[in-house]
Amino acid sequence: MTANTGIAKLNPLKSYLDGLTERASVSELRAHLETLDVSIDDVQEFVRFKPERYQRNLVCEGPMYQLLVMCWSSGQRSPIHNHAGSTCGVRVLSGIATETSFASSPSDLLKPVASFDHERGAISVSQDSDTHQISNLQVADEDLVTLHIYSPPLLRMDTFSLTERVVGEYRPMVVECIHGGGI
Repeated sequence: MTANTGIAKLNPLKSYLDGLTERASVSELRAHLETLDVSIDDVQEFVRFKPERYQRNLVCEGPMYQLLVMCWSSGQRSPIHNHAGSTCGVRVLSGIATETSFASSPSDLLKPVASFDHERGAISVSQDSDTHQISNLQVADEDLVTLHIYSPPLLRMDTFSLTERVVGEYRPMVVECIHGGGI
């Protein structure tokens, strides 16, 4: 890779992630995402969509992290989930991400407690049992592209329903790996 390619802008973040010996803390991951100088143009080779669901595109990974570009068409959303042992950092590169937080109700069913729109440049960091859902609720043809870091890699997460008390498990299919790029 040549130093003048856009993806090289992720090298400082990758150096930090490669140096981790335990999962990233919320405050450190937030600080690295806040100082990151990256745009959707810089990660264009990892921007890939699927019509049936949001798409997880692997940029790079190490023993203590995965770095992904996620692509969301209008109407696509993640399952309601937590991060089951991982710290998750998200930076919006393009579009508007709607993040809905959930809590348990007295009947042990989930209820939404807050919803926030995160515009380009916004950062959200959470871990463990923080239960939320990410959605692209914008009009048709208004795509959402986000940069995600999971530390350690998110190999499983608990999933939830608004109508069932049963907690499920989801093992994200990692991920479409785009060859020819990478850092």
